[in-house]
Amino acid sequence: MAKTTVTFDSAGIPLAAHLYTPDTPASGPLPALVVGHPGTGVKEQTSGTYAQLMAERGFVTLAFDAAYQGESGGLPRGLEDPAQRVEDFKAAVSFLTTRDEVDVERIGLLGICASGGYSLSAAGGDHRVKAVATVSGVDVARQFRFGADGTQDPAVFQGLLDLAAQARTAAARGDDPGVMTMFPETAEQAGALGGEHGVEGFEYYCTPRGAHERSAKFLAWPSLDKLAFFDAFRAVPLIAPRPLLQIIGSRAVTSWMAVEIHQLAAGPKELHWIDGASHVDLYDKKEFIDPAVEKLADYFTGALTSNDTEGK
Repeated sequence: MAKTTVTFDSAGIPLAAHLYTPDTPASGPLPALVVGHPGTGVKEQTSGTYAQLMAERGFVTLAFDAAYQGESGGLPRGLEDPAQRVEDFKAAVSFLTTRDEVDVERIGLLGICASGGYSLSAAGGDHRVKAVATVSGVDVARQFRFGADGTQDPAVFQGLLDLAAQARTAAARGDDPGVMTMFPETAEQAGALGGEHGVEGFEYYCTPRGAHERSAKFLAWPSLDKLAFFDAFRAVPLIAPRPLLQIIGSRAVTSWMAVEIHQLAAGPKELHWIDGASHVDLYDKKEFIDPAVEKLADYFTGALTSNDTEGK
């Protein structure tokens, strides 16, 4: 497997990415996957892991930093703009269509966590995408509005919108608007705020387990009002007749979103459970990643088999 550092444009913003290509000689262009990272993540974390493992199984893969994050361009830093995030996936597909090693009729999307929702929206409107899969996929806007487990008091998000409004006013007056810090200082504090899910997120992003210097761990405040009205679910019926696979841990508190997405999907669909895994376990734990990758390889091999894939 070879890794190449590449850049491409997304609505005027330069995106940084790693392109992975299999070592095995091929008789022609290969199927390809765009791999998106979780919110506040970077391409060197879980999306890069999946991209490498899928390249080892015969796919050309592209793991990229979203606009405003990692090594990609865009200001303010840490902005989570759903429309731009969807555009980033489409721009990544456009980039892959320019590569000689890629079969342009066999391109799929793989979204992890927040990128799961964005990949659904991108695929719904882009018929160059022939198949979609998610791992621990969420609609991050729903997660902010309703909480990871879907039971959050609506007043919590209304309070965040108050703070976002105050930040916009501060910026207009030339003051520092600040940022929304995503993680507290200790795992104990993370547990008090978000239970086991909060602790697992802290352990991945804020300890040597998965921390990366370019993973921002904060959001620019305008992210909140941009997320207020985004709805990844609306695009799901448009994916048909192309197939959709969702991989979710049996212990994931976010699994309710995958279940609802599965119910909305109108084409070939599968909800695949990894027994014993939580949402974050599927980011990096080998005992859970290995079966997930085997499932993904089987799925995309079948879904991207021929140039006659449905949904052109």
